[in-house]
Amino acid sequence: MGTPLLTDEELRTALTGLPDWTRTGDSIARTVEASSFPAGIDLVGRVAAAAEEANHHPDIDIRWRKVTFTLSTHSAGGLTALDVRLAKRIDELAQQN
Repeated sequence: MGTPLLTDEELRTALTGLPDWTRTGDSIARTVEASSFPAGIDLVGRVAAAAEEANHHPDIDIRWRKVTFTLSTHSAGGLTALDVRLAKRIDELAQQN
């Protein structure tokens, strides 16, 4: 059995602790503005390492200093605890930027 989807209430509760993340349908997303293009790329590298360790990978869009991370558990068809955990980790890494 795969990872269970979060209920709307579980997701609402989780997002109160993730104020920079916005839900759109079956995904959550956050944009980080880095101090420079190289700093944004460095953040992407650190997120990539964390994602690989978690075996859960975000969609990443890089636009100069703005990096957008989008999370969804595609195999489950929506949002799961895996997305919430990785969002929290991305927030931690973004603070180091």
